[in-house]
Amino acid sequence: MAEQDDPIVTTPSGRVLGVHREGHDAFLGIPFAEPPVGPLRFLPPVPARPWDGVRPATRPGPTPLREATPGLVPELAVPGDDVLTVSVYTPAVDPAARLPVMVWIHGGGYIGGSPASPWYDGAAFARGGVVTVVISYRLGFDGFGAIPGAPANRGVRDWLLALEWVQEHITAFGGDPGRVTLAGQSAGGGAVLTLLGMPAAQSLFRAVWASSPALPVRDLAEAEDAAVRLAERLGVAATRDGLASVPEHRVLAEQMAAARPHGTPLSALIERSPSYSPVVDGDLVPEPTLDALSHGVGSQATLVIGSNDNEIVLPAESLPSWLHFVPSGLVLRATGLHGHELRAYRDAQRQSGVEGAEAVLDQDVTDRVFRRLVVGVARARLAGGASTRAYRFAWKSPTKGGAIHCLDLPFFWDVLDEGHVPALTGDAPPRELASALHGAALALVRGDGPDWPAWDEQHRRVALIGGSTDPVGVVDDGYAEIAPLLG
Repeated sequence: MAEQDDPIVTTPSGRVLGVHREGHDAFLGIPFAEPPVGPLRFLPPVPARPWDGVRPATRPGPTPLREATPGLVPELAVPGDDVLTVSVYTPAVDPAARLPVMVWIHGGGYIGGSPASPWYDGAAFARGGVVTVVISYRLGFDGFGAIPGAPANRGVRDWLLALEWVQEHITAFGGDPGRVTLAGQSAGGGAVLTLLGMPAAQSLFRAVWASSPALPVRDLAEAEDAAVRLAERLGVAATRDGLASVPEHRVLAEQMAAARPHGTPLSALIERSPSYSPVVDGDLVPEPTLDALSHGVGSQATLVIGSNDNEIVLPAESLPSWLHFVPSGLVLRATGLHGHELRAYRDAQRQSGVEGAEAVLDQDVTDRVFRRLVVGVARARLAGGASTRAYRFAWKSPTKGGAIHCLDLPFFWDVLDEGHVPALTGDAPPRELASALHGAALALVRGDGPDWPAWDEQHRRVALIGGSTDPVGVVDDGYAEIAPLLG
């Protein structure tokens, strides 16, 4: 039941009822597109139809089906078909407020994650005078499979339509559509980089924050081959009608086997991870993102990009026992490194204290999937006439043994008191680190920072977060350890 002070906002699509909280208002699960089911399955998103009356927006909307693997981020799963929604957190329900806006795209390897995580709560950003929008999008094959003869990049089209919704609706919630910052982590970091390099998206934002982005290059033919394999596994024609005749849960059960056929070498698994992601289709995504950035696409936007020092720490139980006895050089050779590149990279690992086959493999995946992209993007932006601020998140979790994937999220969102956080950060995470990282994000969204140096090829300066006695420092040649991987 609505409380007397719960807000009602009139939007171009209709009125919505939110929830009043201490210091801000929340509007959860507002549809920006029609449910992508039935005749709309495997098609571009269709804008949500306007409604009459007052639509409740007091609880998270349905979430897309996803791979049910345990993750580091608490993720709420909500059943239902109406999965293309946004949630808005605002400090002022006032169309005249014109506050800066952050649009968040969640991670999960493009096959998992949830927009309904309690970590993606905009309360702290609201305290800083920012309107936060968290968007949902189709995952796995439904979002990123390329069916021969059907539109590709459906998940990307979901992002675009959500951003267009923000342009049309956010003023009603107190936001300024001319001051939109995109932000995302992991696959979400790859998502915002994809949008940064897409000509069709350039009018929809002014700044980007990419945390631990993952962005393999997938071409259309390769992605369509995976769709053919999936159709064979499901016993249907490799067409939109054939695949749409199969229930979502069956597609979900077979999608990874089709994307990673038996016998795929370890090197390919690393270089092409995640297996589902945006596709270079020559249309919506006309060229690989790094190429687009080097050609000047997105140069008008401010960019902050970074990664965690130890993104991947594979659980010991997931590794074969014989790995303990394999020389480190042999492990790197199996991942695709050879000759001078292998020797130089292994020397750099040793200088950083990385020893043992398991640690070598973990760091190799970290460096090639995540950290190498940070430098590649900064270099591409320089070639395209744009500047970039790069960072490293180096604070080591006392419970996980490193600056692992997702560790930065509770600090970025300043949600250290949320009940799931101690499992990742321990019981006493440094609050000054949350103030520093969250404060840097606020500065980017507001347009007055962060006060970090821009990347240049002479000094290659990087903001080091949580790596010393100060929450944030600046180091020269901040990604020196991966130089042998850069070519």
